[in-house]
Formats: sequence, structure tokens, C-alpha cells
Amino acid sequence: MNRMQSISVFFGIALFAVPATADVAITPDVVYGHKDGMALVYDVFQPAEANGASVLYMVSGGWFSGWAPPERRQRQFGYLFDAGFTVFAVQHGSAPRFKVPDAVADVRRAVRHVRMNAERFGIDPDRLGVMGGSAGGHLALMLGLASDSGDANAQDPVLRVSNRVQAVVAYFPPVDLSKSAGPNERFPALDFDPALAPDVSPILFVSEDDPPVLLIHGDEDRLVPLSNSERMGEALDGVGVANNVVVLQGAAHGFRDAHRHRASDETVAFLTAQLVAGGE
Repeated sequence: MNRMQSISVFFGIALFAVPATADVAITPDVVYGHKDGMALVYDVFQPAEANGASVLYMVSGGWFSGWAPPERRQRQFGYLFDAGFTVFAVQHGSAPRFKVPDAVADVRRAVRHVRMNAERFGIDPDRLGVMGGSAGGHLALMLGLASDSGDANAQDPVLRVSNRVQAVVAYFPPVDLSKSAGPNERFPALDFDPALAPDVSPILFVSEDDPPVLLIHGDEDRLVPLSNSERMGEALDGVGVANNVVVLQGAAHGFRDAHRHRASDETVAFLTAQLVAGGE
């Protein structure tokens, strides 16, 4: 396994590995679309004591989006299940075949599909949160800041549905790809036309109607510097959008032990406030 694959496996699958939680119903491989003859899927995890709110988790590290048995992936969401959240683990078209703009389009479709099937999964379509780490955090921010209400005239019924979300959690996310797009051996998903970079740079989409955002970042991150979250927080402050930048002292790119527990606690508190307690 090369270095890039190691990074993607860690951040795409085991960001918060915790003991498996009982009484969680799993619906695997729900198809939300197709591209190049392949299915786009997400796994659904429904806790027995569901609160009606849900979290779409971006399975993405370096914009690689790898498959794993849902029973294995379940272990990383225990803290969300304990709080009553239904979780959708969303996989997108993966690097190296697909690039960042492809991944953004895929996860936008996933939100529409989840909302369209809200009754099937027992969730409130107006209480959707989204989260991810690193590339997954970038995708979460794109969903929160660059969404739309759907196209009422689209032939595809999925595209008629809104992809808006009500809360965003992003761990150590890159927020501006304007200087990153182009040939890249380490991150092949960045090898796309630089002219498209503004379309997939979430910091350029900040506006006053954005949902609340929680950013969590380590001050020792050398891969995606803390300045990314700080800039995003400042931009959100500038338009009056509720946000919080949590800086984890001594944390690098990815959280372990005390940093991991602090991040999960902050995440549950934020999502509960925004999606369960009505934004209090």
C-alpha cells in the first residue's frame, strides 16, 4: 500500500474508530446514481433510538473513496448513534479515475437522493447535517456553502430535489484549490483544469444564507495548515454565519486519543444543537 492509499484509508474509513454499537440497522449499498457504467452508493446506519436527524459522512481521503464492509465501517460512528443520529456513509467516484469536480457533483446528488428518500429511512428531510475530514471536509463545506434548491424542470427526479443541508462539520479541510489544481502525483484527483478550481473552492461560496459550520483543526497540521480553517471562519464571520473554529493544540493531520475524543464531543454537541435542539 503506497503512502497516498494509506492516507485515504485512514481518513476515509477510520477517522473515529470506536467499539461497534448494538441495535443499529444497516442498509448497505443504496444506489444513488450511476457514472461510466458504475454505481454510486451509500450505506445507511439507523440506530434503534433514532432522533429523526441525520448525518451524511463523506467517505473521502485525498478524494479517494474506498469501499469497506458496512459492519466494519459502523465502528467509527458509535458516538453519533449514541446521540440518535442516522448516518449515511457516502462514497463518491474515486481518485485516481475521477477528479475533485466529479466528487463534488456526486455528493451533491447523494444529498438530493437522501432527501428524496427521507420517509424510507425515517428521517426529517429538513434536518440533514454533513461532515468529513480532509478531502471529506472539503466536500462537506462544498455541500453546505454551494448548494441549490434543485431544478424543477429536470427529467431526472433526483435533480429536482434540493441539496441544501442544515449543518456542516469539517475536520482539517482544504478550502481553496485555486493554487492546487493541476498535475499531482500524490493527489491525482487534483489533476483537473485549473480554470475549474473556483467552482470547487468552498471559501469562494461563502454567503449569508449558509448553514452553521463547525471547523476542527490541529495546530500541528503540516498537510492542510490550520490557516485553512481560520480563513474559512473569518469569511463566515464576515457575512454573519454562525461558526466555530476549534483548534486542537498539538494535533497533526488526523486526530488520536484525547484529540479524537475532543473532536467527537464537539461534533455531537454542535450537531445536536443545530439538528435536534433547533439551532439553540
